[in-house]
Amino acid sequence: MDLSAAKNEIMHLLSRVNPRELPKLVEWMKNSDELDNYFIDNEKVVLQSIAEDLRTSVPPEATFSSESLALQKIQQSSRALIHVDAFLYDEEAVDILCEEGKLSRNYCLHCGSQRTAPLEFISHSFSIMELRFLFQHVLPDLTGLMLVDVGSRLGAVLYAGYLYSSLARLVGVEISLEFTGLQKMVVQKYDFADRIEIVHADICTQPGLLQGADVVVLNNVFEYFLDQDSQIRAWLCIQHNVRKTGALLVTVPSMQEALSALQPSGGGIDISHWVEELPLNYDVYLGKDSDPDTLKQIHLYRVL
Repeated sequence: MDLSAAKNEIMHLLSRVNPRELPKLVEWMKNSDELDNYFIDNEKVVLQSIAEDLRTSVPPEATFSSESLALQKIQQSSRALIHVDAFLYDEEAVDILCEEGKLSRNYCLHCGSQRTAPLEFISHSFSIMELRFLFQHVLPDLTGLMLVDVGSRLGAVLYAGYLYSSLARLVGVEISLEFTGLQKMVVQKYDFADRIEIVHADICTQPGLLQGADVVVLNNVFEYFLDQDSQIRAWLCIQHNVRKTGALLVTVPSMQEALSALQPSGGGIDISHWVEELPLNYDVYLGKDSDPDTLKQIHLYRVL
């Protein structure tokens, strides 16, 4: 049954429902766990298995002591931040951690009091839901093309790209030796080596990869891991080398937001003659865990 026929069937069914019962039916369709099985695919199961493997290999906050700058920036932030890797821990897993006392959603406004406020969670990885959105609703057909994930970290983008697309080559460039090792472990265990390559390097030493890329992914990649001068250097490297007409860049946050934090004047980086932002439809249903507000952090650009 194609989409048009399925819509007609659903509309016909709804027309037969008692009008007084219709709101209850719609509410059930929106929130019932009974429909979840229709939104679980083999690819998602594999990604969940990878996440389970990785949870046993990294600290709960999924950061290493070598990431001292990132840890320092999170601690010094004017916002109350906590790092929870979204690929490793979905909302259900976070709830379990909170119940076990290993994590809290709130912080004390005044030590010893009962005044608390919500913590703001930050992740340097996409969740499985966000990865499905990225490869099924954001990016076009990628058959035969190459994707470069800058700061690939745990490799979530690479694994999802392998499973959800026909990309010919997926390259993760990661400066941390610890995370490079974890990615190579997963690639070997799940037989992804025919299309996935892990490079242990600073992205600024890899101009050839950037010049050949059809898709470049930058997810919270510079702000927490580089000082301001190094961030400007990295953005200038990306701008100088990602020049293939029609190449796509996926960023979190938006380029405008990332550059506005750099002084003076965004590090002198002007994107107006380099890329154009493409509109995205964030109002898609990906199961009961769909969160349009989270998806709105994802931005897509095309090289002019």
